[in-house]
Amino acid sequence: MHATHHAPDVKKYLIVFGALMVLTVVTVAISYLRLPIAGAVLLGMAVASLKAGLVAAYFMHLKGEKTLIFVLLGLCAVGLIFLFGIPLWDLSELKGTTLEVQPFHMEAHGTPAAHPAPHVP
Repeated sequence: MHATHHAPDVKKYLIVFGALMVLTVVTVAISYLRLPIAGAVLLGMAVASLKAGLVAAYFMHLKGEKTLIFVLLGLCAVGLIFLFGIPLWDLSELKGTTLEVQPFHMEAHGTPAAHPAPHVP
């Protein structure tokens, strides 16, 4: 019996790579939208989940695996969604506010400058 050499489908990998680059641009574009914090986090996590799914399916070769693998991955995904959802419950009090990035300043001796926390109404 001869072992056959299976060459990788480079075109498929390049298409997935292109999709990952487009989704990265989408992630950056989301950061420029003036969305409520919870909405921005949820949208960013959805795009990140899609990217992780592409990497797992094609680059980790999980696309052709047995059903048990997908059941275990599904349980992990449910746990991950639960863990990411916990901080979003705390963000519910900030409903309607937008996330503003504060500049990071360094003191002369190399430690971060002490700035008071911004007031969120």
